[in-house]
Amino acid sequence: MCASKRDVLLSIGRRPRLADLYAEVERVRGDSFHCDWRIADLIRHAAQRGAPDPGVVCADGGPEFTALAKQVRAALQKETRREPELARRGGRALCDSCTAHR
Repeated sequence: MCASKRDVLLSIGRRPRLADLYAEVERVRGDSFHCDWRIADLIRHAAQRGAPDPGVVCADGGPEFTALAKQVRAALQKETRREPELARRGGRALCDSCTAHR
């Protein structure tokens, strides 16, 4: 099952450093988070247009997150196992009036 755009925007608000880490993976690998959305666009959308109130914001400053980020960055140094195709397709605009996402 796939999360809705609202759920992803909520997650971005709750775990901003994790969302940034996903965006880093997208940028380095050239693939998109979702076939229709790039996480970087969703982060920008949340900042510009607002996101659902996250309620609780989870701390990403602990040693567990630091270890995760280190493992992800080490994996990004390795060659990809497949050619990314999703990033080459145009995604849908996040909203009708946002020219930044087209």
